[in-house]
Amino acid sequence: MTLPTTFESLIKPQKDLFYHSQDPNDLRIGAVASSDGKDYERCDFVLLGCPQDMGVNRNHGRTGAAKAPGAIRDRLYRLAAPEGLKPGQLLDLGDIPTDQPLENIHDHHCAVAEQVLRDGKVLIVLGGGNDLSYPDVTALRTVYPESLTVNVDAHLDIRINKERNSGTPYRQLLDEKIIEPERFFEIGFQYHANSSKYLSDAESMGINMLPLNSLLKAPIKKGLDKVFMLDKSQTCFLGFDMDVVKSSDAPGVSAPSPTGLSAEQAVEIVEFLAIYKDTRLFEITEVNPEFDIDARTSKLAAILIFRFLLRCLESRF
Repeated sequence: MTLPTTFESLIKPQKDLFYHSQDPNDLRIGAVASSDGKDYERCDFVLLGCPQDMGVNRNHGRTGAAKAPGAIRDRLYRLAAPEGLKPGQLLDLGDIPTDQPLENIHDHHCAVAEQVLRDGKVLIVLGGGNDLSYPDVTALRTVYPESLTVNVDAHLDIRINKERNSGTPYRQLLDEKIIEPERFFEIGFQYHANSSKYLSDAESMGINMLPLNSLLKAPIKKGLDKVFMLDKSQTCFLGFDMDVVKSSDAPGVSAPSPTGLSAEQAVEIVEFLAIYKDTRLFEITEVNPEFDIDARTSKLAAILIFRFLLRCLESRF
């Protein structure tokens, strides 16, 4: 199969990231994953990176997330291959070139994401800054118009700004009517990280909101069951901003906080949306290797992808 022309300019991942164990009984994801375009037709999962933090810089955050896709791959491909993952079933397409203005990068990324989704693949996106949610959700809603949008994040990211940045993606999506408030879920946000203006905006718009303090009052699954109970839609975008995890478990993020989800709770949320919703696009953003400790945050991001793959393989493939 000839790869779509939208993929031609993608930057291939470095071969040395694809880890292979010397033990034939110790199969790792790096030995199963492919970067060969010939596997595109038969693959079920596609990995795509967007190594830029321009939107974080515009939002006056600490930069470094541009290095995240490589750092996450390095940890992901060292993990054991999840049971049921066949050779070539996970294809790494590489990275979006980032030598253009942010708006152009978003346009290119959106075109690639849309093509992957049209071809029936499950897309796993490695940011980069959380501004990436704008092109990712746009792509998914183009292909799946009735899909849900879930933002697991310490921040609402509905800021008003003339220039798009890592704090504006969901405001853009709402203002441009790409998504509807009733199909949009804000999970794990913290009140001290969001102004009263934007909290009020979210409530008046009718966005589905589950703050961190409410989420942690009961078992994670029970809280998620309640918030998703009335919505029977299945197809879903899952945006996971790693700053939703407390800094003891995820120190390498653009906006760290001593309060947040634990690593285990983060896994629970990802598994829930892998099992109970047809998540077609799983996006991880705001990992910042510049400030990481022992690659702790990159490892957690890799584990989230592993658990997402495992649950999808068990429930859908």
